[in-house]
Amino acid sequence: MNIEQQQLLYLFELPQEPLNRPRGKGSVLFVLENDDTPPLVTTRIAGSPSIKLQVPERNDVALQDLGTATSIPIGSAFSFFLASHRRAAKDLCDVFMKTSGAKDLMEVAARVHGHVNESLFIYAISFVILRKKELQSVRLPSFVEVFPSRFVPQETLAKAQIRINRMDPNQREPVIVEHGLEFSGTHLKPEHRLSYWREDYGLSVHHWHWHLIYPVGMGVDRDRKGELFYYMHQQLIARYDLERLSLGLPRVEKLDNWRVPIEDGYFPKLTISNTGRAWGTRQDNTLPKDFRRREIGEFVDITDLEIWRSRLLDAIHQGFMVDRKGNKVPIRDDVTSGQRGIDILAEALEADEDLSINYPFYGSLHNFGHDILAFSHDPDNAHKEEMGVIGDVGISVKDPAFYRLHKLVDDLFQEYKLTQPPYSEEELSLPGITIEKAGVVRDNEADVLHTGWRKREFEASRGIEFSGMPVILRLTHIDHKPFDYRLQVNNNHRGTKVVTVRIFLAPKFNGQEQEMDFMEQRILWCEMDKFTYDLKPGKNHIVRSSKESSITNLEELTFGDIEGSGPGNSSEQLAINFCGCGWPQHMLLPRGRPEGMVFQLFFMLTDYDQDKVLNSGQTRRCANGVSFCGIQDAKYPDARPMGFPFDRRPAPVLSEMSDYARLGNTYLHDVTIKFLGEKLN
Repeated sequence: MNIEQQQLLYLFELPQEPLNRPRGKGSVLFVLENDDTPPLVTTRIAGSPSIKLQVPERNDVALQDLGTATSIPIGSAFSFFLASHRRAAKDLCDVFMKTSGAKDLMEVAARVHGHVNESLFIYAISFVILRKKELQSVRLPSFVEVFPSRFVPQETLAKAQIRINRMDPNQREPVIVEHGLEFSGTHLKPEHRLSYWREDYGLSVHHWHWHLIYPVGMGVDRDRKGELFYYMHQQLIARYDLERLSLGLPRVEKLDNWRVPIEDGYFPKLTISNTGRAWGTRQDNTLPKDFRRREIGEFVDITDLEIWRSRLLDAIHQGFMVDRKGNKVPIRDDVTSGQRGIDILAEALEADEDLSINYPFYGSLHNFGHDILAFSHDPDNAHKEEMGVIGDVGISVKDPAFYRLHKLVDDLFQEYKLTQPPYSEEELSLPGITIEKAGVVRDNEADVLHTGWRKREFEASRGIEFSGMPVILRLTHIDHKPFDYRLQVNNNHRGTKVVTVRIFLAPKFNGQEQEMDFMEQRILWCEMDKFTYDLKPGKNHIVRSSKESSITNLEELTFGDIEGSGPGNSSEQLAINFCGCGWPQHMLLPRGRPEGMVFQLFFMLTDYDQDKVLNSGQTRRCANGVSFCGIQDAKYPDARPMGFPFDRRPAPVLSEMSDYARLGNTYLHDVTIKFLGEKLN
């Protein structure tokens, strides 16, 4: 590790333990000046720490200077959907952002450690590392290892501790903790059949990291931030629907009536901290109620959500929004300058208080929707219960209600998209370029893809103290065999033509096993990859590995991965944290069915001269996650609307997918996805 990495990495380890407990498997100790508390060393750790990180007294770090950062109780839940918690995060991040360099940040953070909420602390230090240029080489460890109790039930972790208590103190073989496949419930309820997908560690990490890069209320105004909020979540819902169809379940229904009970409850069986304090649970058929949490200063009525939704729908169909001065601001996507309408709408819908065109009028449908669902079991704190997991950006995707809420949000975005003019045949065509053939190949077999179960290991003992004993968390997850896309393309131009290759996947048949028409299939197209390619004159053979996908993040970096990394500063290393944002690679494909399920691949080549975006200076980027996460310190690298060409209704001359066949630059192809279960190798 480089010195900057070493100074900051161990602030993420054992976040709920005091700093005088050794980290790094007993090899690292923070030594705080004027702190006479002896190190907390267990009998299972031999010898003394070899690395001692000195933390001098800091007169410039006082609790009164942290603003509202100390207002969130230690050991309780932290929610970025709550305005009071966002203010606390902003105050702590502002303190950390004033530091210069890794050593300075380590010293300030170490002095703050133990005085602020643990989840808030991890959020703030992650936020700052991602944004300070001098920390570009510092990597963030896996969220799973930092907070393993958010992925494994407390009962399972307690059993591991009991095993350790009964073991020989000199034994150093790690304890293995297995988790999956039924997760939080049995298959007695149909929704529980999807638990493996909703509770996948990679999905939670993706959502946490995305909101870390694109937060609300933190003064972050990245290029096309609002549109990315729309697109990433739209794609998440589409992929959820593909998984549901794979299991024979109906597509998710939007939560459009807050005055009827929510049919599906959720019991996460997870704990917030080492104190054993549990996340809130929601019973089946819970009726959402007005939100009245005086202790956190949050109040909102169900009526507010209904009014905000009505105002947003009015804006969509009137073609303009009203700003805080009463001016009408048109919302359209076919603009040559200024914000696209989708950005303006999204900032008001999510909503970012600072970026919303009129926060007092359009409110915060998305954020307060999360709050009402998170506290539906105890909306007024009568029982002093914690929020449900849907209130935490890191694990909100575990709750089935998350998808119903975001289906409501996406429904508003789709309502807007349908008001935009269809793409003309000219906008969709690319004269002189023809895709003659396209498909996929896996292990020398064409057009048949395989999915099934695999296991991934994490060190739970990096996040929770187990008497100095190593504990390995072994998680079962969906995965697939790698495959290649292969295209045969003819370039009829005399010179090289640079194109953007766009690849999408969608199911061919609906839940009634009927072939879908364009409008039914339109919002189910999942982006699989997008990349540029130089077509030489004549025939071209393009081969692209599924591992290179523009939407995915290949692997979670564990503490062990980072400790074993070298001190270099390659472009890949500099961008690694930002690239930690991305859809999990192991969830790239939908599950499919044991007998095989037919999907369609859609290939499209567009003119890179029209797609490219000019970025000034050197930009930091990496190959993974760009479609959902953009490029660090740069503009989004595609001038087209996100989701093009499926983000709008079709032109009359292209009303069915079969009509696209006559466009030489597109190609539609059937593939089969087979679920092999434990037989995947």
